[in-house]
Amino acid sequence: MSLIAQAGCAGTAQRTESRRVLAVACGVHALHDGFTDLIYVLLPVWQTEFALSYAALGVLRMLFAGAMAGLQVPMSLLGKRIGGPLLLALGTAVAGGAYLTIGVTGAGFAVLVIALLVGGMGASTQHPIGSSLVAAAYAGKGSRGPLGTYNFAGDVGKMALPAATAWLLGVMPWRSALGWIGTLGLITAVLILALLPPNASLAPAPQEGDAQQHATATQPRQRHGFPILFLIGVLDSGTRMGFLAFLPFMLKAKGADTPMIGVALTLIFAGGAAGKLACGWLGARVGVLRTVFLTELGTALGIAALTASPLTVGLTCLPLIGVALNGTSSVLYGTVPELVPAHRHQQAFGVFYTGTIGGGAIAPLLYGFAGDAFGPTRAVFVVAAVCLLTLPLAWGLRPSFGRH
Repeated sequence: MSLIAQAGCAGTAQRTESRRVLAVACGVHALHDGFTDLIYVLLPVWQTEFALSYAALGVLRMLFAGAMAGLQVPMSLLGKRIGGPLLLALGTAVAGGAYLTIGVTGAGFAVLVIALLVGGMGASTQHPIGSSLVAAAYAGKGSRGPLGTYNFAGDVGKMALPAATAWLLGVMPWRSALGWIGTLGLITAVLILALLPPNASLAPAPQEGDAQQHATATQPRQRHGFPILFLIGVLDSGTRMGFLAFLPFMLKAKGADTPMIGVALTLIFAGGAAGKLACGWLGARVGVLRTVFLTELGTALGIAALTASPLTVGLTCLPLIGVALNGTSSVLYGTVPELVPAHRHQQAFGVFYTGTIGGGAIAPLLYGFAGDAFGPTRAVFVVAAVCLLTLPLAWGLRPSFGRH
């Protein structure tokens, strides 16, 4: 076989391997994001089952998301030691096993608390390992597109699994529904080990232009840019999670039943998925700052409008609210590489994920106190007001982007 033919075969094999890594990472991202967001469907069920306050419900949401946020950076380091695919499979099995435990044990409140905490620990493996595997698989071929596909897959999971959970709640007890969901996690863990090469790399090779980007990103205006971007990301994530925590109760007060709440969450997550794509395009054309202003202002106005709308009107508005609610995150995530040198990308993404997920984990607890004090409708206005704090922060990013 000629050298050209051998090179062609090697290139084909490498492309096939890269696509397999991307497909598995996308599937796992969808499952884990679904694991995280199906909790919103269960909050009203748990409130009735255990007679919980809004603050207590915020604690339940915080347990899963907080454990997931706090272990992002440690898990990225552990993945380098034991291998990304193995750690990703273990984390998926732990997260699935936590839901299975809730489902098959007739869990009381104490077991529910422990299982959510352990499940969040398992889910903490997905973001740092999955994104690193995709970036490494496409190093030298352009990873922006594959990473965008990977991020979009998470939104597919946010749509699919909460909707499936809501459907299951309509045909079986909630514990049985979680038993099936947990089993899906265990099956996925086995598939990860079967489909991913155990030696898959987590570290992309250095690319041309890294030295120039390092020099640019260490300029004073860039050094101040990342902390501001980080704060915007934390507030934006807190707005998103705080609003979603109250959304089922707002809809229930308007007359929605559990399946309808599942449909509503699907609508808003569908809008969020579209927002990631649309706002990424918009940010490239009108600039990061204008896009952030549009999405954050749109989020605040959309939340306020929803509270005053009847159920049918509110449902039609949810996809548009989702576009603004989730679109900012796509712009912020894609801006991280512009504000840090190339050799610190992995660390910067770990810090950014930790802050945004952590902010989203704490927000339901803090807003839960507002919900107990003022009721869910007024608490949602507090969420909208905090969202507006991102606007002066975004204005402070101007030196990092010139006229954009």
